[in-house]
Amino acid sequence: MKDKKLLQKIQLLAEKYSATGQDIYSYLDGLLYADYMGYWNYIKLETLLSIQTPQTDFPDEKIFIIYHQITELYFKLCLIEIEHINKNGRNVLETGEDLGWNKTLTTDIFIEKMTRLNRYLNKMIDSFDIMIEGMDKKEFLKFRMALLPSSGFQSVQFRMLEIRSTDLTNLSKKSSKNSNLREIYEHLYWKSGANELATGEKTYTLKQFEKKYNERLIKLCNKMTTKNIWAKYKELSSKDQQNKSLIKLMREFDLNVNIHWKLAHYKSAIKYLKSKNKIIAATGGTNWQSYLPPRFQKVIFFPDLWSEKEKKEWGKSWIESNIK
Repeated sequence: MKDKKLLQKIQLLAEKYSATGQDIYSYLDGLLYADYMGYWNYIKLETLLSIQTPQTDFPDEKIFIIYHQITELYFKLCLIEIEHINKNGRNVLETGEDLGWNKTLTTDIFIEKMTRLNRYLNKMIDSFDIMIEGMDKKEFLKFRMALLPSSGFQSVQFRMLEIRSTDLTNLSKKSSKNSNLREIYEHLYWKSGANELATGEKTYTLKQFEKKYNERLIKLCNKMTTKNIWAKYKELSSKDQQNKSLIKLMREFDLNVNIHWKLAHYKSAIKYLKSKNKIIAATGGTNWQSYLPPRFQKVIFFPDLWSEKEKKEWGKSWIESNIK
């Protein structure tokens, strides 16, 4: 029985490779010569552990680097799920194998993806105690000076997450009917958080970021006009848009990104950058006091899912209960 199953598998492989003009015997030779895959090779363990390069000798700087790298990997996990919603399916591979990308975006799939997104975000938010409680304040205030002018503000994956989630007008301070996309983009809320405190001019941190990513992000903005999460939600039938589970998950996602995640940063900044006598500027010169609190920016991905009272008090209750 085993031999028969083996022959069937070989036949299927032969059909797969012959369909693309490939020689199955060459691939079988490759399997004979190849070594077994090790866990360390599969996840590139040595490479992963070698990419922490502190700028100082302070031990806690490694914690700082590793945590931010973990965060970026979580952002990548989030983007995998969001891109699935944005794409609303993908062509079946040439082999005819269905890997799940070519499905219509049903309510069930929408719920599955939003559930995964919130799972990742909840883990990220819970883990922020590593930043808040896991470093020596004196060490941090010293090694941070070697990081200038870099800043977590420059995380392009987080900006991509925002753009892929909602209409651009919900992220911009200029969203009149006569505004074109570039005008709206130039007034995205987060740009106001990277202005010099004294002059209001763009910080070098923002100029660096724009030089590297502006065109890429503008292209993404154009692409997401009709494909962001909110746009895809509005494509659902009226009945599906009333699905209580989906609405709950989308509201949770909105809260996680625009309140809990940002205020975790704010809580960290309060600990490290505020003392009784003075406020310390962030490494990139960003105005963290006005940029991080959601009650100032009131960025809401899905405004139609919230009451006027909830929008008016956006982030207020968290501040009152968590920031002393």
